[in-house]
Amino acid sequence: MRFLSVTELNKQLKSILNQYFFNVRVEGEVTNLVKHQSSGHYYFSLKDDESCIKCVLFKGAKAKFNCKLESNIKVKIEGNIALYSKRGEYQIICSSITKSGIGSFQYEKLKEKLKEEGYFDKKKKSLPKFPKKIALITSKTGAALYDMKSVTKKRWNLTKLTLFDTLVQGDEAKFQIIENIKLADKLNFDIIVLSRGGGSLEDLWAFNEEIVIKAIFEAKTPIVSAIGHEIDFVLSDFVADKRAATPSAAMEIILPDKDDWLLRLDELLDEINFIMKNKLSNYQNRLNALKNEIFYFRFDYLKLKVNLEDYIKLLNKFMNNILSIKIAELLNLKNINMYGSFYMYKKQNIDTLKQNLEFNYKNFLKIKIDLLISKEILDNLITYIVKSKFAELKYLKEMLDSINPRNTLKKGFVQITLNGEIKELQELKSNDCITLSNGDINMEAVIK
Repeated sequence: MRFLSVTELNKQLKSILNQYFFNVRVEGEVTNLVKHQSSGHYYFSLKDDESCIKCVLFKGAKAKFNCKLESNIKVKIEGNIALYSKRGEYQIICSSITKSGIGSFQYEKLKEKLKEEGYFDKKKKSLPKFPKKIALITSKTGAALYDMKSVTKKRWNLTKLTLFDTLVQGDEAKFQIIENIKLADKLNFDIIVLSRGGGSLEDLWAFNEEIVIKAIFEAKTPIVSAIGHEIDFVLSDFVADKRAATPSAAMEIILPDKDDWLLRLDELLDEINFIMKNKLSNYQNRLNALKNEIFYFRFDYLKLKVNLEDYIKLLNKFMNNILSIKIAELLNLKNINMYGSFYMYKKQNIDTLKQNLEFNYKNFLKIKIDLLISKEILDNLITYIVKSKFAELKYLKEMLDSINPRNTLKKGFVQITLNGEIKELQELKSNDCITLSNGDINMEAVIK
């Protein structure tokens, strides 16, 4: 078997390329563009996400069509595959070039520019938990609008949606988007949603426009960007207060789930009932304890009062007896007719007894006054304590009345009983015979 030379191999490959790859059509992004100064030919590469191919546009071919060739634009090329034998390289000899859209390089370049200017670093506004009014900036004919309405109806249909019908692609789309962002921002919506379905980079480009990014940045209302599908990223995603993968996902992020909140409400009601029952039991125990405390306190008060009165009577009787004895002794001494020193001695004894009697009588009066003052202080103290306890008793009674289920029934509620027991609605079954009471009227009913 003979080995081919390099030249022979390249010639065979060139022949095959000329035969089977005649007038190919390729779409890609222009990169590495170079214009040869002397010849006027253009040399560049055409790339996609994974690979690239070299291209050449001769000066004569360029003059046949009106297309400004520049890097980072997306173009459609028609031409032939040619192999340059000396270097073993193949390239497309372009016969036609048509601009087809915007390239990813331009996207990245604009993204970097806006990032450096600080548009992506702003403090994100938080979304309200229960939005009442939401502005939808999207096309009225797009699937995005239908999806968002469906999710809203399912999750939280209390929210009002207002459509701002808008072009979402094309040269005029950016101006309508800006106009509607500014209008919705003035109308005090809770949230603004920018949305549209999926598409190519060119289809979504309106949401990459610098003037649109600035309008989002300057808005005072929280904005959610929901453009395209999950794999699509536009520059509005980075400046918006929240990015959603799809329009449906945007509403799932924005709106609470009514089923979750109904469950939480049931749990909260159970917790409230449990707390109220405990509080009612605690207040009842405190009331009973207070009643016992007042009873024993009143008993001690009456006992102390009786003892004090008995003590005063006994003291009065004792002092009166002493006074009577001393007066009798004094009278007896006056009737004795004695002379000399004996008389003087007895007279001195009488004077001493008189002084002692006066001193004891003054002490008696002082003790009696102190006892009366102590009795008055004790009476005032007891009166104050009793009033305080009755005030606390009145407060506890008012608290019990405020949480009394019968008082609640007077506000328009009913109490459900089954066989004499209070029941919750979820505890009832079909065909249960129940009694409905509003505190004044009882009615019989059967669960169907």
